[in-house]
Formats: sequence, C-alpha cells, structure tokens
Amino acid sequence: MCINDVESRIINYSRSLNNYVIGIRREIHMYPELRFEEYRTSQLILDELNAIGVKSIRVAGTGVIGIIDGVESGDVIALRADMDALPINEENEVSYKSRVPGKMHACGHDAHVAMLLGAAKVLSKFRDYLKGYVKLVFQPAEEGGAGAKRIIEEGVLNDVKAIYGIHVWSELPSGVIATRKGPMTASATSFIIRIKGSGGHAAHPELTRDPTIPAADIYNAIQKVVSRTIDPFIPIVISTPKFEGSNASNVIPDEVRIYGTLRVFDLELRDRVLKRLEAIVKYYSLAWDCEGVLEIAEVQYPPVINTPSLTEFTMNIAKKLGEAREAPMTMGAEDFAYYLQKIPGVFILLGVRNEEKGIIYPHHHPKFNVDEDVLWKGTALYSLLAYSHLRKER
Repeated sequence: MCINDVESRIINYSRSLNNYVIGIRREIHMYPELRFEEYRTSQLILDELNAIGVKSIRVAGTGVIGIIDGVESGDVIALRADMDALPINEENEVSYKSRVPGKMHACGHDAHVAMLLGAAKVLSKFRDYLKGYVKLVFQPAEEGGAGAKRIIEEGVLNDVKAIYGIHVWSELPSGVIATRKGPMTASATSFIIRIKGSGGHAAHPELTRDPTIPAADIYNAIQKVVSRTIDPFIPIVISTPKFEGSNASNVIPDEVRIYGTLRVFDLELRDRVLKRLEAIVKYYSLAWDCEGVLEIAEVQYPPVINTPSLTEFTMNIAKKLGEAREAPMTMGAEDFAYYLQKIPGVFILLGVRNEEKGIIYPHHHPKFNVDEDVLWKGTALYSLLAYSHLRKER
C-alpha cells in the first residue's frame, strides 16, 4: 500500500500520541455520564481543544463541535465521536475503574472521544496541508437519546460534504479496521405492550379479567411473526425480554406490560411488522375481555447505510494502517444513521479484542474493556481520512 510522506508523518505522530489518548480515555472512563448529562466530559473536551488552539462551539446541550481551518477554503467534512456512558456497574478491577456507582463506559465512547481529541492534535499540526475545514463532532446521547438527530436538527452540519465515525468493536481482533458498503447496522424500534384487565385475588380468577392470559398468547404469537410472515432471507429480529405484572404470587394484576425491540434494515418492513403486532395485541386481548395497545417507547433509530464510494475510499485509507476487512451486518443499532440520512459518510469499526490481555467481553457488559495499545490507530484513521479528503493537491 503506497503511503506518501505526509501520510507517513501523520501515522507516526498519531502513534506518538497514544499515551495522550490513553490518558484522556482513562480520565473520561473514571467519571462516566449518561445521555445529555455529559457536563464534565464536554468541559474536558472544551479545555483540550482550547489548549490545542482549536475553536469550538456547544451543540445539542452537552455536545461540542471543534473546527479546524485549513490554509485554503474548500469542502467541509466532519469526524464524529459519541460521549455518553451506560447505567451499568463496572466489574473491572483496573486503576481507572468507574468512580460513579451504577455508571460505566461499557460501549467504548470514552475511547472515541480520546481518539478524536488525538486527531485534533494531529490535524492542527498538519493544517497547512488541508484545503477546507474539519468539524470535530463530540456528540452526546447515542445510547437511546438520538443525540445525532438533535445535532442534525440544529443545522450545524448543513455545510458538511462527508462524515466519518469510528466505533471500537469487541468482536474484532485488536487493531483490525472494518466497514462495509451499504447497510451495516439495523434500525431499532423499542415498544411497550400494555394489556389492561381487572385484577384481584389469584384464588378467584373467575372474578377478574386476568391480563396475564392474553399476555402469554401474545408473547407466543409474536414469535411466529418472523417465521410465518417474513421471507427467511430478510434479516429481522423481534425480542421481548422484559415483562411486568404482579409483585406477588397470589395477586392477579390490573395490567401486564411487555417490553420489546424490533430490528430490521427495511423501514417499510418495520412499519408493516408494527401493524401486525398492533393487531396481535388488540385482538388477543379482546378475546379475553381485556384492552391491549402497542406503544412506541423511544426514538426509532434508522439503519446505518454507508455511502458506497466513500466506503471504498475509507478502505483504501484503512489499509495503510494494517489489516482492513469487510464488516458483517449487525442487528445492533447506532444513531450515526441520522447523519447518513442527510450527509454522505461511513461508519467504521476498530477492533479492540485481545484474548491474551483478557479483553474478551462484549459491549454493554460490566467487564467490557478495550485494548488501549491500538487506540492510536483510531486517531490516525480520523486524521488520514480528513487529510486525504481535503489535501491541497487533490
């Protein structure tokens, strides 16, 4: 893979910043903040950008956008890192373990912020080679809050011609970079099924309108939606992992609630399946003299669909840093999709799994961790993408 002199210098400088990136990651990791509560994290970002000499603005409440000007006017591109943590109690015994009970960076967003701050240093050092502008998007509330949607709605990226986002990935070997053309992550729709009846003593069910009866039927019917109404070659997942009803074995509740998620790549299919679920809930409930409704519980994330031409461009850049491969499609969801509905771009994975170091746990696990020794690659990839997109000789 051909690497020019400037690219070589960017890679070497990024590698030299790894201790800086690790230090930033650990500082953020120790003080995790949930969606739209990232006040400490955003202040750290503002302080670092100011120290680097990068101007910045606040966005989406707790978000930050840094702006790096090239030496000549030109296109605007964006590099994105999400910031928020999860309501998980950390079980790792490390010096930088979360100091906030019940909160943890269990998805790697701390690493994303650190890698992008590293890129801010690199791009500031090499700004003389840039024709255009780079917007560094430090985004709040990826975990269910659709922070990306809010940033898009505020209009601060209206001038952006391309956007790139990197996510550390526990399923990929450490240091491997992966992405794919077209659909990559599924849409996500969270829902609540409410079945209302009339409760009472469990010893006298004949005096009640027991909502647990249709609840069981509805659960079983949902399992048949995919196997009996959807082409088996179309990816789709419906899961209903949470139930709420009575708190005692001798009490029939007035209401049963079933919580679930629907994952698809085709939004027309999503809408069709939701209509089928509504009918199942309504009519199974009526059969037992209960009332059943289906409610959408949170923001519906669209699927991530990468721009094919920019994906090929990204893969060519990634190969300059080592192994790069096609990423598998995943039924997981990511609000980077909102950017891609408005702006051409690519969502990219950086492998952080290292079995020799015991870094083997999946995202959202209380023992999730990352191989910090490869975080410099994220900094280098962010920087190379910006340089290659905006370099003066293009």
